[in-house]
Amino acid sequence: MRKLTMAELNRVAVADFKSTPKSPVVLVLDNVRSLHNVGAVFRTADAFALEKIWLCGITGRPPHREITKTALGSETSVAWEFAAETTAAVAALKEAGYQVVAVEQTTGSVSLPSFQPEAGRPLALVLGNEVFGVDDAVLALCDLAVEIPQFGTKHSLNVGVAAGVVLWDALVKLGVV
Repeated sequence: MRKLTMAELNRVAVADFKSTPKSPVVLVLDNVRSLHNVGAVFRTADAFALEKIWLCGITGRPPHREITKTALGSETSVAWEFAAETTAAVAALKEAGYQVVAVEQTTGSVSLPSFQPEAGRPLALVLGNEVFGVDDAVLALCDLAVEIPQFGTKHSLNVGVAAGVVLWDALVKLGVV
């Protein structure tokens, strides 16, 4: 076994990536304060060829060196949009027909293994602030909440890690990967 070379990875140029078909999934970052987390989410969105990221509220926006440090340039390949209020972004997504799912621990959350995205319907995953989670007003607009099962003492994951876990699960269930 050996590591693949850069040439063997067959990476596409940013211009080509922008014109390739995307997964029917968007991420909504609700007041994510860490620019490193924002960068990590961009990198994950690029890896899975997501449609878009909504950056809402206080969530940092490119160009910013702290985002670029983690995103490694994916902030230029992944489409993104800013909304001052996360509720406005979620309302627009719902109006456009998205199933809007919060990644949050709630009284009614569905365990991730039991979650089944609606077939044929685009999906929007809402990830919240590192301390406060998804805002209550945003949560009220979501169709449901999914929770990642955890077995340690902290019962929380870094927002970038949570995005990767939930995205992989959703894309497998949607038959994208």
